[in-house]
This record gives sequence, structure tokens and C-alpha cells, in this order.
Amino acid sequence: MSGFVQATRWGATLLAPDRTRFRLWAPDCSTVGLEVEDRAPLPMQAEADGWFAVEAPVGAGARYRFRVAPDLLVPDPASRLQAGDVHDASVVVDPQAYRWRNPGWAGRPWHEAVLYEIHAGAMGGFAGVEAALPRLQALGVTAIELMPIADFPGTRNWGYDGVLPYAPDNSFGSPHDLKSLIDTAHGLGLMVFLDVVYNHFGPDGAYLHAYAKRFFNEGVHTPWGAAIDFRQAAVREYFEENALYWLQEYRFDGLRFDAVHAIAEAEWLATLATRIRSEITDRQVHLVLENERNTASLLRPQGGFDAQWNDDGHNVLHPLLTGEREGYYEDFADNGATKLATVLEQGFLFQGQHSPHLGARRGEPSAHLPPTAFVLFLQNHDQVGNRAFGERLATLAHPEALSAAAALVLLAPQIPMLFMGEEWGSTAPFLFFTDHNDELAPLVTDGRRKEFAKFAAFQDPARRERIPDPNDAGTFTASAADPDEALRPPHDAILVLHKRLLALRHAHIVPGLPGARALGAHAVGDAAVLARWRLGDGRVLTIASNLGPEAAGCSVTGQVVFESMAGAAGSLGAGTLPPRSTIVLLTTPDAVAAADGPMMKGPG
Repeated sequence: MSGFVQATRWGATLLAPDRTRFRLWAPDCSTVGLEVEDRAPLPMQAEADGWFAVEAPVGAGARYRFRVAPDLLVPDPASRLQAGDVHDASVVVDPQAYRWRNPGWAGRPWHEAVLYEIHAGAMGGFAGVEAALPRLQALGVTAIELMPIADFPGTRNWGYDGVLPYAPDNSFGSPHDLKSLIDTAHGLGLMVFLDVVYNHFGPDGAYLHAYAKRFFNEGVHTPWGAAIDFRQAAVREYFEENALYWLQEYRFDGLRFDAVHAIAEAEWLATLATRIRSEITDRQVHLVLENERNTASLLRPQGGFDAQWNDDGHNVLHPLLTGEREGYYEDFADNGATKLATVLEQGFLFQGQHSPHLGARRGEPSAHLPPTAFVLFLQNHDQVGNRAFGERLATLAHPEALSAAAALVLLAPQIPMLFMGEEWGSTAPFLFFTDHNDELAPLVTDGRRKEFAKFAAFQDPARRERIPDPNDAGTFTASAADPDEALRPPHDAILVLHKRLLALRHAHIVPGLPGARALGAHAVGDAAVLARWRLGDGRVLTIASNLGPEAAGCSVTGQVVFESMAGAAGSLGAGTLPPRSTIVLLTTPDAVAAADGPMMKGPG
């Protein structure tokens, strides 16, 4: 097959090599014109409900804009490619121009996922990510997850300032480069996920405000301004078609939906998942949420989403490793081991309780959900990059405690995620970086520094001034993790540990994840927990993890799969869980049935 095509009501649709249909929703306009470079302008025909359309004798490569006012030419909000940046002309794309090498790829089941979050720009663009795929496959990763790639202003950005959700940003590479990356990943047996932003547009280049004010609901405001109005049929189509576009035309294996708690019409999420599931039936596609509301009912088996990023899990683990308690950590720092036990057993910590940090109730009961409904992680772009100096845990936590935490995350039944460079303990920061225009840049820099004024370490204005300028090109270059660091001590040993943990996960944990359920978890010390799950094949998985500096009383027997330090399993058998250690055990179905249980055996 030469290519895959997603039909869209919005944007430019190639009908023939020399004919394209253009459509725009511009309900605030009485007339709209199409202007293709080097051709005479064409008036667009008004249709019902604010739509305008026209067919033109142009093909792939044609550069075009829409004239929505005598003094305003705008790019296509559904542009598949920009000729330059977000203010420039859009380009007609032939979705079938790329010839896929692995068109029969049918995906992988969700329970096999080991996610690896990547900023494409910090890894050398789409081509750089593609070159890294064999290394990631050898690590034991089964799915890479790209931070947002939708066209944003400038050449450096986390991606959450995107304004053209259908257009891969040129700074990362071309549509062909992106498809090649995904195609190569499929050839290696790797899934590729994309982080998409449907809750806001960036501050520069969002021209929809000029001709489609109904796209936004001025009565509901978010941290980014007026909320996107999903009560409008055209708005729902815009984002539903966008999700299908990435999954169909680019063959992404899944989507991560950013900050859906900022979407006022929460019921639309279920509609979106239902449409995706009904239209893509030839392969496995996975849908993951970021959702501060902890809406357990959206997750499978009741809902249509496979999982949610479990910020509760991270927010408990981070204070246990660092002692930090400011900001949102204030909800998680006290009684950390008890809270970690709840996360391991039930998924969410907040299941309807009052959050002091938010000043409101948060969450729904989640204990009924399978462990695979939760993505567990120690680091991600937010939790590292939202720090003033972008420090990673390798520079904040005791190395033995961090190794113990890595074992807990990578061998627990939840779906694990690594952040680029985490596998070798990268010391490079991951900073907040942008490339805004001269008007916005100082406002962003000043706003960024003011955000930290409430933290004790930044009460001094002089210290706040040392927070890196997001718009300085050096802030971006400093955020690129160097894989060669993994060749040097102690990073080489950290990499070996992560490879071993993932090999153990694939050999011992993944086969039992379908049907796995928690049996219970409880604190056995100030920073120590004991958790147990019955896997789908009848085995019992036990993890004893102590992230603190003091030993804890705990005695467990079973077949030892892993110990994070030599002799830890022996101490556990004698009734002591050593400090900064994790021990993982498995018990066979026959042994589980035995009244006295198995004796502990040596690590494998």
C-alpha cells in the first residue's frame, strides 16, 4: 500500500494530482477567499453553519492561505504542513506520497507497553529519534512517546504552545521524516505514541480567534485563556478528525491527551474514544489520559481509555526520594509510605478526598481497575522541566534509593514510563524552553521567574534572576541528554540495571499482566512498603521496597526475582528490609495453594 488517508472536513483534501478541495469554518465571516501563491484569488462558496469551500486546480506542494478580512490572510488551521512557521503559508500534502515498508503492522497489546517519553527536538529531530530506535529496543522499551509536535512559533518549544495541530513542526523534520520514524519503529516491533493538546492553543499564531470566535467559550476560562468550546459541532469534528488523522495517516499506535481536566465538556472525551474505537478496527490503538480529576470511570473496562498518567504515584515517590514538600507535593509528603501503598494497591491516591493544595475534592474510586490502567513513572517532562533549574532525580536523590525506586516502578504491574536519559541517570537538566517573538519573550521569561516566588528557595529576587531564560537558545541546547554519558561510570552501571530490570519485566511480569489484580499493600516503615498482586496466570508477585535510610521490619518468602543490593533478599528472609532496597519475589500457583507457602530461593 502506498499510503493511508484520513478523510477530514477541515482543511485541504487532495482529490486528484491536480485538484484540491479547501474547506474552512469561519462563522464570523460573510466572505472568505482562497489565495494560492502564483495564482489569482478564488472566492470560497458559503455553506451552512459557517463553512466555506472551494475546489482549485492545484496539487501537492501548492502554498495557500485564506483571506478572512481585507487586511488579514491566515494559514489553514488544519494545515498538514507549513511552508515556514505558524504565520506563513500552508502547503497541500499528498498523504499517499510516502511508501510504507510495514503496512501490515497491527500493533502490540497494551500490557506489553514500556513507555519512553521523548522531546523530538532534544534528540535531533525525527531523524535523530529514528536513529536512536535500535538503542531503545535493546534497552527493553516497547513504545516511544513523542511530546507534542504540532507546529508552534519559532524553532524551540516543549510543544504545548502549538497552534496548528495537524502540522508537524518543521524544526523536527518533514512529514516524510515522521512517517519514516514510525515505519522504522514498527519494523523493530516498537509502538509510537503522540502527546496531543486539545485543551488550548499557544499564545502566538492562533488565528481562529479572528474569524471563529465560537471556537472558544469566553464564559469558561482555563490557565491558557478562554476554553475551547466543545459544544460546537465544528470544534468536535476538528479534534476528533485530528486524533484519527495522526492514528490513520501517520500510523501512530496511541495518543496521550494532555491536561483533559481543562476541557469543560468532559463528556466529549467518551465520545472521542468511542469514535476512535469504532473507526480503527484493523489494529491495536491505545488511548492515555493526563487528567487531574482522576476520573476512573473514563478508564477501561468501563471507559474507552486504556490508562491515565498517575501523577499521584509520582507525587508520592518524589518526596520519599528527595524530602521535598512544597507546591503540589504538600498533599503527598506526609505518611508517604502509607500513601505509596494506596497507589500500588488501588491506583489513585485521591479518589474523592479533599485536596488541600487544590482546595477541592479530587478523584473517583479506582480500586476496581486493573493495575495496567495506570502509567507509573519517576520522571517526565513536567516533573523535571517545571523545576526552576530542570534537575533530574539523578542529582537530587540518593543513588541506592533511586535504584530501588526504579526497580519498584519497572517491575510493578502498572505500565512503566521512562523519561529520555533516565535509563543512564543523565545529569543534563531538562529546562523549560521557548522561541517566542520579541514582544512575548520577555513576558514569558518574567512570568516563568515569578512562578517560583512562592517557593522558599526563590524568595530572593536575585536568585530568581538566575533561573534560565526560556528563550535563550542555550536553555534548549543544555536540555539535550548525551547518550555517550552512559558509557562512563557510574552511568554505565545505571544503564545495565535498567536493561536488567526491563528484561526481568518482559520475562516474568508481562506474561501475567492480563487479569492481574492487587491483593493488598501496606506500609512497613516510614518509607517502606510491602505490596502483593495476583497475576492473571495465578502467580503472586510481591514487592518489598524501602526508599528510606533506615531498615524496616518485614519478612516475606518466595522465589526471588530481583534484589537491588546484594544480600537484601537474605535480610528480608530474616525479617529485615534493608534501607534503600527493593526485593521482588514470585510465588507459583502451586506454592500459593500450599498452606505453608514456599521457602525463599536465590535471585534469578
